[in-house]
Amino acid sequence: MTVSEISAAPPAPPQVRRFRLSWQVLLLGVLALLVMMSIARVVTGANDITSGGTIGAAVGLAVPIGLAALGGLWSERAGVVNIGLEGMMILGTWCGAWGALTFGTPWAGVIAGAIGGALGGLLHALVTVTFGVDHIISGVAINILGLGVTEYLSKLIFTGMKGGGETQSPRIPPVTDVSIPGIGVPLRDLENTHLFLLSDIAGVLRGVTQNISLFTIVAILLVPLSFYVLWRTAFGLRLRACGERPVAAESLGVNVYYYKYLAVVTSGALAGLGGAFLSIVAAGIYREGQTGGRGFIGLAAMIFGNWRPGGLAGGALLFGYTDALQLRQGGTSVHALLLVVAMLLAAFAVYQLVQQHRNRAALISGVFAVLVFAVFAVTDTVAEQFTSFTPHLTTLLVLSLASQRLRMPAADGVPYRKGQAK
Repeated sequence: MTVSEISAAPPAPPQVRRFRLSWQVLLLGVLALLVMMSIARVVTGANDITSGGTIGAAVGLAVPIGLAALGGLWSERAGVVNIGLEGMMILGTWCGAWGALTFGTPWAGVIAGAIGGALGGLLHALVTVTFGVDHIISGVAINILGLGVTEYLSKLIFTGMKGGGETQSPRIPPVTDVSIPGIGVPLRDLENTHLFLLSDIAGVLRGVTQNISLFTIVAILLVPLSFYVLWRTAFGLRLRACGERPVAAESLGVNVYYYKYLAVVTSGALAGLGGAFLSIVAAGIYREGQTGGRGFIGLAAMIFGNWRPGGLAGGALLFGYTDALQLRQGGTSVHALLLVVAMLLAAFAVYQLVQQHRNRAALISGVFAVLVFAVFAVTDTVAEQFTSFTPHLTTLLVLSLASQRLRMPAADGVPYRKGQAK
C-alpha cells in the first residue's frame, strides 16, 4: 500500500463515549433534579411538588408499580414474557384482603397475596413453558381469568361478611407505620420556610422518613435483594442464561424448564405482593378494579429500566410521583411539572450535543423543550381532565424517549423446547 493510498483512506468514525452511572453521578443527578424542581416551585408557587406529603404519597404509589415491575424482571430475565402481571396483581388484591380478614393480621394477608399471585404465575409457566402457548395469549388470558375469579370469590365470600359486598371486602387490619424519631418536626419547620433548595431537601427527607409502612420497607428491600440474587449468584447467572441463550445453558447441564418455572412463579408472587399492598396498605379494603392498570404500568417501568432492578425502581418512582401530583394539587402541580420537564429536555439536548455528538437527537430534544416551555408560559394551570391522564401519558413519553437504549434479553418470548441443544 502506497503513501497516497494510506492518506486517501477514510477517517475512522468518532468513538461515542459510553455513559457510566456511578454513585457520584447518581447523587449529582438527584441534586440537579432537586435544583430544577426548586426553581419551578419558586417560579410557580406550587409548593406541593416537593412537599413531604407528595413525596410520601409518591413512594406509596410507586410500591405496587415497582413490585409488578420486579415481577416482570424475574420472568423476562428467564425468557418468559409476562403480560399477565395485571391479572396476578388482581389475584393478590383479593387474596391479600381474604388472608388478612381470615387470620386477623395484615401479614397473613401479605403472604396470602403472594401465594395468590404465585398461583397465577404457576399457571402462566405451565401454559407457556410446558405446553408452548404464545406468551402474550397466555398473559391476556390470565388477566381475564384473574378478574373473573376475584369477582366470583367476592360474591361467594365477602357478601356474607359485615361491611363486605359483591365488589368489596370489609375493612382490613392495617400494617404498622414507622418513622425515624426526632427529625419529623425540624424537617417540617424547615420545609415550611420555603427556602430555595433547603426546604425541598427537607420535604423529600420528611417524605421518606416519616409514617412509612413496614410493607413499604419490605418492598424496597426486595429491589437490592433481587439484584444480588440475579447478578451476584450462580443461581442468578443460570436463570439469566435461560433468557439469553437457553440452548447453550442446556448444553452446560442447566435445567432450563426448572429455572423458567421458578422465575415465573416468583414473578407472580411479586405481582401478588403489589396487589396485596393496594388492598391492605393503600386502601385498607379490597375493591373491584383496584389495580387500575398498574400491572401494565409496572411492565412499562421494567422496560424503561432496561430490565435492571435500579432502573425499574426509578421508573416506578417517576410514575408514582406523577400520580401523586395529580391526586394532590392537581392542575397547579402538573403545570409546575411542565417547567421541570422543559428544563430536563434542555439539559438532555445539551448532553446529546456536547458529550454524545448527536446533533439530530439534540435538535429534537431542544425543539420539544421549547414547545413544553411555550405551553407552560401561555397557561396558568392544567385542565383536570388532563391531570388524571398524567401517569399514563408519562408512561408513553418515557418509553418513546428511552426506546433507543433498550436491550431486552435475547431469548425473551422465544419458544424453547427441551432437547434443542442436541
